[in-house]
Amino acid sequence: MAGVLAYRPDRSRSSFVFSMTDGAYNTDKLIEFLTELRTHFAGEKIILIWDGLMAHRSRAMTAWLATQRHWLHVERLPAYAPDLNPIERVWGNVKSTELANLCPDILDEVRTATETGLTRVGTNYDLCRTFLDHTGLSL
Repeated sequence: MAGVLAYRPDRSRSSFVFSMTDGAYNTDKLIEFLTELRTHFAGEKIILIWDGLMAHRSRAMTAWLATQRHWLHVERLPAYAPDLNPIERVWGNVKSTELANLCPDILDEVRTATETGLTRVGTNYDLCRTFLDHTGLSL
């Protein structure tokens, strides 16, 4: 699963965009997700705040990012700083709401509950804003 919390600089709007895939996200899948993200935001310039996930730092990703500077700027979070990453609040919120006490019989039930939670988060501007506020970061 990959997700992006997006905020307008004036805080007039926020959104949460996510993608789920079978297996782990590798560099190729993340590049595909970022390409879709560009389409989703209709060509607006994006500042991406990223943690230290290996797929975020691979040679292939670094090379691809270098060719995307006209629309994408990456700021990296310090190592071991989940409190500065608003996306960690998204995962925690979904885990404590839709996934709390879930006893699935099949994996698809987990996927459905997760999609429901992520959609709920994505449609709640105030909730998305509080995730950023909690980090203490400013736009």
